[in-house]
Amino acid sequence: MADAELTELAAQLVEIDSVNPVLVPGAKGERELGDFVAGWCRSHGLDVEVVGDERPSVVATRRGSGGGRSLLLNAHLDTVGVTGMDAPHEPRVEDGRLYGRGAYDMKGALAAILLAGATAHGLRGDVIVTAVADEELASIGTEAILERVRADAAIVVEPTELQLAIAHRGFVGFEIETEGVAAHGSRPEVGVDAIAKMGPVLVALKNLDTRLQAGPRHALVGPASLHASLIEGGQELSSYPARCLLTGERRTIPGETVAQVERELREVVGDAILRIGVSREPFESSADHPFVEVVTRAAGLHDAVGVPFWTDAALIADAGIPTVLFGPIGDGAHAVVEWVELDSLERVRDVVLRTAREWCA
Repeated sequence: MADAELTELAAQLVEIDSVNPVLVPGAKGERELGDFVAGWCRSHGLDVEVVGDERPSVVATRRGSGGGRSLLLNAHLDTVGVTGMDAPHEPRVEDGRLYGRGAYDMKGALAAILLAGATAHGLRGDVIVTAVADEELASIGTEAILERVRADAAIVVEPTELQLAIAHRGFVGFEIETEGVAAHGSRPEVGVDAIAKMGPVLVALKNLDTRLQAGPRHALVGPASLHASLIEGGQELSSYPARCLLTGERRTIPGETVAQVERELREVVGDAILRIGVSREPFESSADHPFVEVVTRAAGLHDAVGVPFWTDAALIADAGIPTVLFGPIGDGAHAVVEWVELDSLERVRDVVLRTAREWCA
């Protein structure tokens, strides 16, 4: 039987619409959920700071008695959109699973760390729960809290299927633009087809992706990769297109840099225009770091893994805080049917508490 308090709290979080308003223009965003989380934390005796107004992040601290190491717990408030979902904000429990948008990614895990923080009594070090905005796009929430909060270690509770993850890929977004000459479709002697000029670029990108996936492999996250995401061009049926724009993404592995990716792309795009967009570094922690060893013991595991997706763990680690990922079992992140296994949320809560009792003591 799933823990009733944890199930109820996770369901309450799912019930509050917090779709990222930049991903989906006009969406509600994190404010209502942030207010709920802040109020819940205050009512359970945590010190609360709210960072940001319309898109708040919540920092809730269980103060220790002093002299111990601190532990930061991180989960995000925002979700992706709900197109195609049936009653996305009406949580449903069935066969030990909680269904609804954000149940798996990652309101269930947020409920787990809220309860862990609320019950982490008798420690010397602080336990700091951070519920952040905008992880699904630009991570403005985690960036903001890292300007205010320092900690001796961190656990990010993104879904890992109850495995301890110490590495993930990064990404580099890019745009490639080809230019043509607009002209009437009956005048090939004047017009230059910008879309046709993009053809060799797409072939070169596909060949690059093939080389990347057959190339060096990171022990935990595998090879790098590249894909084209969006393409647009042209004015109307009867005209030569003056412009074609391709947007793509290069997934990076630990050890790769944005500068390296830019050089690599410039070698294959020819005379097309290249613009590098939003990028995030890969993440990797040392398997023999003392904090990794503490979490490994708390979880009863033997080996660490890597995950393919990017998370705020990279930002936290880049701030000099030893960081790991440990989160629940489920499915449907960014999909039309999303669920989290309730028993796995209990395990996340319990592992986090065991970690805090050893690390912060």
